[in-house]
Amino acid sequence: MEYQTLLVKRTDPITTITLNRPEKRNALSVELMTELRDCFQEVGRDKYIRAVILTATGKAFSAGHDLSEMTGQTIEHYRNVFDLCTQLMTAIQSIPQPVIAAVQGIATAAGCQLVASCDLVVAAQKASFSTPGVKIGLFCTTPMVALTRAIGQKRAMQMLLTGCVVKAPTAAEWGLVNHVVPPNELADFAKMLAEQVANASSLTVSVGKQAFYKQMDMDQAAAYEYAKEVMATNAMAADAQEGMTAFLEKRDPCWKGC
Repeated sequence: MEYQTLLVKRTDPITTITLNRPEKRNALSVELMTELRDCFQEVGRDKYIRAVILTATGKAFSAGHDLSEMTGQTIEHYRNVFDLCTQLMTAIQSIPQPVIAAVQGIATAAGCQLVASCDLVVAAQKASFSTPGVKIGLFCTTPMVALTRAIGQKRAMQMLLTGCVVKAPTAAEWGLVNHVVPPNELADFAKMLAEQVANASSLTVSVGKQAFYKQMDMDQAAAYEYAKEVMATNAMAADAQEGMTAFLEKRDPCWKGC
């Protein structure tokens, strides 16, 4: 597919998706969100892609919603915008492939939500994160959903109520970011993580990712009940049998994705 706001580069088994509105600080316009949602869904249907890197051009990762589309509109328009945004964030966590955000600059409001929705996050040392909607009279309520699940109640409330900027090292301490690296190492480090993910069985990774997000909203007893059934079913898969046998035989496994 051809996109107006994205650059997509596929180097099997990894696909890199790049936000490409640098002149607008990669603000999440309706067009960009639609294309990004559709792109993730397309990637999710491709069994040959095993990992996705999400990055951006320019100085900003994403400045959040495009405010030029957000003034003087009807409530139906706003509902459609936030519904589309929700579809995008849900798509990231619904596809079988892990998504790794490589954040080179600021990620604010819905841009911060985009980062928090990814499975893994690598940030350059100069990257920063904030949910400053309170400063313009529009509380970051939908970003709050992903942010709270990533960093917890108190830290999320601090970001949401003050709009404070959180630098990459602090974001790593809080659990929003996995690794902080020098800017010139960002792309290579994200690629290394993607390759590590891609080396595993695609079936196993898909099963694990789905189970991870599903059990998060369960109490512990229900989570264990669900997890033990998933793991028992997973153990019956050809890749699980191959992996365990290969370990016992001290050889590399040969994955079939089934």
